Amino acid sequence: MKEPRHARGMRDRKSHLSPDAERLVAAALGLSNSGSRSEDRFWEAALSARIERLLDSGHPQAVFDALDRLDQTDAEAYGALIEAVEDASEALVIEDNAKRWDCLLVSVPLVVWTRFRIPSGPIAADAAQMLATHWQAHVLARDARLRLVPYLYSIDQLPRDFAELRRLTRKLAASVVSGNAPRLELKSLPETAEMLADSRFVLAVVAVERGRPMFRWQEIENKDHAGRVQCLEQWISQGRSHLESLLPGCGFECLLPDAYHINLRESDRRVRPYAIRAAVHLLTHALDADAQQLRAAIAPFGDERVDEYRVGLSIGDSDEVAQGVVWPLLGAEIDSDEPSPLEAIRDALREAGVTDTRVWPELLEPEFCEDCGVPLYPNTRGEIVHAEMPDDVEPEANQFH
Repeated sequence: MKEPRHARGMRDRKSHLSPDAERLVAAALGLSNSGSRSEDRFWEAALSARIERLLDSGHPQAVFDALDRLDQTDAEAYGALIEAVEDASEALVIEDNAKRWDCLLVSVPLVVWTRFRIPSGPIAADAAQMLATHWQAHVLARDARLRLVPYLYSIDQLPRDFAELRRLTRKLAASVVSGNAPRLELKSLPETAEMLADSRFVLAVVAVERGRPMFRWQEIENKDHAGRVQCLEQWISQGRSHLESLLPGCGFECLLPDAYHINLRESDRRVRPYAIRAAVHLLTHALDADAQQLRAAIAPFGDERVDEYRVGLSIGDSDEVAQGVVWPLLGAEIDSDEPSPLEAIRDALREAGVTDTRVWPELLEPEFCEDCGVPLYPNTRGEIVHAEMPDDVEPEANQFH
């Protein structure tokens, strides 16, 4: 089941659905219960037409209401609807001079970690051009066009909902097809939250004539055909040096440039163990301590089910939490009975050198600091507290919660 990037808790659930939301629910249920590819195409067309109309109108509430309803009642239909909504927001067809173009919003995702500040913001013109050149050469199909946004985005700066994302996709798609530079309001993007480990993205739109391949791995008849693994290897080999200049003082992992939503999910998944390693690294250096002197308290958080785990890190015998890490559950992990997420957290702690862990089994309500809004974390006594570095730590090392 696919998981939406936008938090469910941000939108109120409604007991009565609008006609548009009811029809979206009915079409998603039809698609999830379809008995043939022919019926699939019927329901997919019905979903696409209604979703596109709602997103283009700037009134996508019916979409969110339908997703919320199916999230509570039918996981398979929810997956069908979220896939259709994601497709409508990241892909569209542009017509220009009697030609039709398939356009897709894509991203270069980077999983980044540091003791300091992870950069975001404008990319210099020469660096953006080199990234576009390597993207074109090592990832895209031969005839694909690319329009890259010269900006390194944080999660906080990405479009906030599907309607806004579709507007960005359309603006970039029109630009790449026409050859004219787009007008983007990049200076008004919000500030970036400071994190020990986080994702960064370079966005672009790829356009090809209708029905043509977009990526190298689709060119199966081409003698220079390369699979996804080979494309990723070439991208890292040729593009990493240009990305390093954007992330001074940071370690980072390059993921395969691909469609927007799949890379959001993959970067969310990959960043979690790095967040634990970065928190441990910060504490051991700031406190001049060994990782084995740290203790970890792990607790599940959510309203009616586990939506995330929070990890509180303490030093020695202290019950004070010096650093905290949120480990969100993604997609099928939320409803899974398997203990794999908890084991993954323990594995990440062991790999970072933390061997003393305590797991609190009771589901806790997600709580945040009323003053600064950061999450509260469990300590070794099972209390939910604010993460605070010790008073004697130098201020420059105490940047993050």
